[in-house]
Amino acid sequence: MLPDAAPGRLKVGRPVAVIDIGSNSVRLVAYEGLTRSPVPLYNEKVMCGLGRDVATTGRLDEEAVQRALKALARYRVLCETMHVGDVSVVATAAARDASNGQAFLQAAADACGYPIELLPGAREAQLAALGVVSGFHQPDGVVGDLGGGSLELTEIAGSEVGPGITLQIGVLALQALSGGSVKKAQRIAREALERARPLGRLKGRTFYAVGGTWRALARLHLTARNHPLRVMHGYVLDPKEGLDFLRLVEREDARSLKSIEAVTEARRPLLAYGAIVLDEIIRAGDPKEIVVSAVGVREGLLYERLAPEAKAIDPLLAAADEFNLLRSRSPQHCEELRPWSDRFFDSLGLDETVAERRLRHAACLLADIGWRAHPDYRGEQSLNLIAYAGFVGIDHPGRAYLALSVFFRHEGLSLDKVSPLLVKLAGARLLERARLLSALMRVAYPVSVAMEGVLPRVPLIARGGEVVLQLPHSMAALANERLTSRVRQLAKLVGLDPKIEIV
Repeated sequence: MLPDAAPGRLKVGRPVAVIDIGSNSVRLVAYEGLTRSPVPLYNEKVMCGLGRDVATTGRLDEEAVQRALKALARYRVLCETMHVGDVSVVATAAARDASNGQAFLQAAADACGYPIELLPGAREAQLAALGVVSGFHQPDGVVGDLGGGSLELTEIAGSEVGPGITLQIGVLALQALSGGSVKKAQRIAREALERARPLGRLKGRTFYAVGGTWRALARLHLTARNHPLRVMHGYVLDPKEGLDFLRLVEREDARSLKSIEAVTEARRPLLAYGAIVLDEIIRAGDPKEIVVSAVGVREGLLYERLAPEAKAIDPLLAAADEFNLLRSRSPQHCEELRPWSDRFFDSLGLDETVAERRLRHAACLLADIGWRAHPDYRGEQSLNLIAYAGFVGIDHPGRAYLALSVFFRHEGLSLDKVSPLLVKLAGARLLERARLLSALMRVAYPVSVAMEGVLPRVPLIARGGEVVLQLPHSMAALANERLTSRVRQLAKLVGLDPKIEIV
């Protein structure tokens, strides 16, 4: 009998899983359930190198095949142990291109116990693009999914996905075809990308980099820069700065780079080839930015299965709502904090953008997730939980804003206790908005004690040069020095006078 959901998990049905048989790795990811913002329950990969010799011999290496079959047999047991309700198994370029690919797929299906979908190149490109659609807020540009055997390129605009193309310049293929020569690899990649149609529509837009080798390059880059967030998803590289870094990786033995310990040993020999492909994409497409995506084909498969109304949900707000449900004292109170803060921000007449309002709503949902921590560490623990959460649909400055908003709510508005690198990452405007929202929260909690049904009865508005908190007569006794001080602090922040009004 299937056990009830664990207390720390959502009741969203049985887990779902995707097994991805790629040219470089064979990976299992089991997710908590089929939701708008799926959270991995378990993630494991084995670097098999199925596609290592396909470009030159036309066959899957037998030793690699045996490693893959052992991994798939293990994944079958793991899925049974986790009571996974649905398992999707997909295979990509190596099995698609090898002469012994069909024989391998039959053995692989026997090993894992599930049917395997062999993805044509266009289908693989579409799923990678759908993964990016699922994991970014209103994406616009070109998705590039770099695997061991191939590179898929697809144009996207919002939820619209264009036709994809496949090029045989995956990192293993490029390594084999070039014979290990950087110059030859550059020439092969350049010639292939010159006729890549999606890159002709990339200029001034975003290139979304999908795939383990590009994530490893980004990890190398952010470690070298001492970036404050060790989170790959949403990490941005400036193309001009990125070119210098990529050419350094192409020229140097990766093992000599100071930050190389951030990359697994299995990935290191392939870094130069990933750098070459990205370098040539920047040359050919002239994007405004490179954004790293931690989501791709696997998430695209899940997103494709969602109902239209579920696809329309904002992935960041969906994830924040789940955190709220799992960790807050009263999830409904955090829901009420959103319209309560709306009313105050609207009364101030601030020039808040749609994107900033979205972030503020997410911060409201996350405001109370640290309440079980020791009082002296609630700010620090909340900051870490939020900054490093598995959120999608948010960039790194947005993460910094969310984390700082809840940190300041617990620790006060001073910058003394927070990392200056995180403050810099947020930027001046988001930092100002984070302090303003946290000052608002610092008024809300002494009145409501995080219980639902209170905030709708105690409106806070800016009116006639004053910040006015209205309390009904039945709650007048709440107006002590602590609450008065909090209202005064908020009013000072916006240059108005404080007032508590009994109505």
